[in-house]
Amino acid sequence: MSTSGATAAGTKSKSRRATRPVARGAERIGVIVVAYNAASTLAAVLDRLPASFRRRVTEVVVCDDASSDCTYTVGKEYQQGTDLPLTVIRHPQNLGYGGNQKAGYRWAIEHGLDIVVLLHGDGQYAPEVIEDLIEPFADGQCDAVFGSRMMEPGSARIGGMPLYKFVGNRILSRYSNAMTGLELTEWHSGYRAYRVDALRDIPFESNSDGFDFDTEIIVQLHEAGKRIVEVPIPTYYGNEICHVNGLGYAKDVALDVTRYRIHKMGFGSGEMAFSDQGYDLKLGSSSSHRKILNWLGDGKPRKVLDLGCSHGQFGELLRLQGHTVIGVDSEKLDGVADRLDGFVEADLNEGLPAEVGTGFDVVVGADVFEHLAEPSKLLAQLRGVLAPRGVIVVSVPNVAHWYPRLRILMGKFDYERRGIFDAGHLRFFTRKSFERMAKGAGMRVRRRSSTGLPVEVAERGGPAPSALLRLVGAVDRAGLAVAPTLFSYQLVFELEPA
Repeated sequence: MSTSGATAAGTKSKSRRATRPVARGAERIGVIVVAYNAASTLAAVLDRLPASFRRRVTEVVVCDDASSDCTYTVGKEYQQGTDLPLTVIRHPQNLGYGGNQKAGYRWAIEHGLDIVVLLHGDGQYAPEVIEDLIEPFADGQCDAVFGSRMMEPGSARIGGMPLYKFVGNRILSRYSNAMTGLELTEWHSGYRAYRVDALRDIPFESNSDGFDFDTEIIVQLHEAGKRIVEVPIPTYYGNEICHVNGLGYAKDVALDVTRYRIHKMGFGSGEMAFSDQGYDLKLGSSSSHRKILNWLGDGKPRKVLDLGCSHGQFGELLRLQGHTVIGVDSEKLDGVADRLDGFVEADLNEGLPAEVGTGFDVVVGADVFEHLAEPSKLLAQLRGVLAPRGVIVVSVPNVAHWYPRLRILMGKFDYERRGIFDAGHLRFFTRKSFERMAKGAGMRVRRRSSTGLPVEVAERGGPAPSALLRLVGAVDRAGLAVAPTLFSYQLVFELEPA
């Protein structure tokens, strides 16, 4: 048995529902049999379910996906003379392989099942070993169990898997692991079991209706912090009709896992990275947070106001430098009170509340002002909370960077999950526009700096080639030295009252 933890080391923790162990014999087990033109095989597949399993199973649902043969009739006839708790459903329209699964999982959720097994009606996967997919759930340590034809070396080829399918399976599985950080031996088996609670926790309804549904649900389980276990299954290739376009399927799978990695990095719409919503610290060697820490790391203790403090992780680093840190944010997130010396809940779009106090040596606004409708008003108000010789340290994204310029030139402007086009950004700045706003608020620039492209984001979602990252970083640093306006990803300012 092989396991794959869904949360990679180094990523921030995610909220996850505790897995509920169910005692053997007490769990409600269901089987979803996806069937399309399976009239010649369906009855034999149901017959092959072991007697011991037949005594345990709560529901078996045959989902006939608008077959053009008599699959539905075969299922109904079988229902009349079996001891199985069998339900036969016929979709009036073909939903596709993924759409058929969605209907089955909805049925499982609505009927209060604990575990659901996906079984193919064409006999490609052996019903005789179905209990092997159920057993790992007994100790409550997993959320999904996948049958793998690749766990036992050589068994897939001995079972008749064609060489081109074997090679393609291995290449696609390896690429999918590289993109997601998982370590599954196979991504392309359709023999699976899920804890129904885990299905409730992921947006499987948004997945493809095609064959790459199986890939997308793996990504969703991984993103939601669910634990996947693999068990070996026999390989069988018989007379079943393959409805999969191999090249089209390979393309869809590669695009799905690549899109997930891109979303984890912060680019694109971001819906595949749905669980990763926290604010990320930027601690690369030339990042904005690192620069601010360096500026304030001279050993002199200060009273610091941290605007938009989120979970308080950045403020905690400031405290480790000896500073006293008060945080402000619109929501009190878990752990923030333990990390900071004080916290005030307030919407900065409505101004700074009086309970924040005054006499701050430093006000930090790291990645805050671009989220405000009227940042100049807050900047002007901050003058009133500064101690004599106090300063405001600000970082903002640079909309004049080459990436947004290129996107707009190509006519592809859209908001993204992170970065310069973050969906929460209301204002965009260049160096000159921000300094002009600061001057209008009665502030002047005491010093300025900038950061390059955050190449470390390539590590989000899984390891990335270190040599490539070093090369990209070196090229970006060279560009920053030659053309800072074009290559400055973020702008960092220290402001003082004029």
